[in-house]
Amino acid sequence: MEFQQFLDAEGVVERDDAIPPAYRTEVFRFIELHANSELMGGLTERDWIPRAPGLRRKMAVLAKTQDEIGHAHLLYMVAADMGVKTRSEMIVDLFAGRSRFHNVFHYPAVTWADQVAIAYLVDAAALISQQAVFKQCSYGPYKRILRRIIAEEGFHMRHGEEMLLTFAEGTPVQHRMFQEALERWWLPALQLFGPDSKPDDELIRWRIKSEPNEVLRDRWVQKYAPLLVNYGFTIPDPDLRLDPDTDRWVIGAIDWTHLRAALANEGPDSARRIGDAARHWADTAWVRDALDRSTELVA
Repeated sequence: MEFQQFLDAEGVVERDDAIPPAYRTEVFRFIELHANSELMGGLTERDWIPRAPGLRRKMAVLAKTQDEIGHAHLLYMVAADMGVKTRSEMIVDLFAGRSRFHNVFHYPAVTWADQVAIAYLVDAAALISQQAVFKQCSYGPYKRILRRIIAEEGFHMRHGEEMLLTFAEGTPVQHRMFQEALERWWLPALQLFGPDSKPDDELIRWRIKSEPNEVLRDRWVQKYAPLLVNYGFTIPDPDLRLDPDTDRWVIGAIDWTHLRAALANEGPDSARRIGDAARHWADTAWVRDALDRSTELVA
């Protein structure tokens, strides 16, 4: 009760404070999920460095890859400091399929237009979620790292907007490419927020999340549904409509089967994504071993 009163009074928790086990465990899991997602997202971007059209796009994807991997390292550092798992244990669990990462990174990027959909829709959804956490995050180390991550994610989203306009104002082939990508990515991006929050959501009570999932999801829909429609694209939701009485966009019922499968590491591209990452991790073990030995020699 005393700890909850501290949080209700907008208290900020630091690494060395006396933290209740339940808070430590759940906040750690939340940050670990974020770290895993940044890493898997960075590896997804990396796949497109040689395939992006033109040198300028290649450089942009390279920079974005560096950002995402950097975010992962920062978040693993914050999570490891909570004393639940080490950084190595988190990465080993991720590549062994024992931990989770966001649903959107369990799907294949089929064409370059998919990468644009990811940058425009997925990065925007992630940014909305992160901003809601940053708004009143009670765990100090996480909030301080989020400030930097959110700034860089904002650049990623603007990059996605610029690329989307290229497709929207481009040739019929380009327009069709993005329409096909939108049909693949609308639902995964929508589901990134998760199902409606429980009435007693601990992360909201502990001031890690500031708003329920359904509020964040609706915020994303209200912004991006009209933008996509005005750009001339068709959103793949037959029940989507603009309510004339409220002037708000209303979506159809969401089938959460896809989200549950992804979070169980059984998404359409889960096995390849995790397998490739695990193989690269194993192939580069000699670098980590050499660095460890060099540190021992210096000590």
